[in-house]
Amino acid sequence: MDMDINESAISPANSMTKEERDWSMWAHFSTLSVLVGIPGFIGPAVIWFMKKDESAVIAGQAKESLNFQISMFIYLVISAVLMLVLIGFVLFPLVLIADIVLAVIAGVRAGEGVAYRYPMTIRFL
Repeated sequence: MDMDINESAISPANSMTKEERDWSMWAHFSTLSVLVGIPGFIGPAVIWFMKKDESAVIAGQAKESLNFQISMFIYLVISAVLMLVLIGFVLFPLVLIADIVLAVIAGVRAGEGVAYRYPMTIRFL
């Protein structure tokens, strides 16, 4: 049974090289660029395009991060529309907070050598 890196929620910490851990970590942390006005999907997309042919681990984590950012964008749009019926005023900040917190958790876990899988993520790539 052949398993893609994205199908594994947890991998042994020593199975990733230091380079894979570092690039995977930055694929997740780079999404925090949204805090300074840079769209969060840019970092993971750049890392994925740069490293997709070099390492399945890095490519998998960059795709996971990119899919999560696309999913969060969709959830934010839905929350914005739901502001018409007021519930969006509660959902919008919750989605933003979840985005930031989960990106930090993913970055830390990737730095530890764990192939992190985000919850609530639509897998586009």
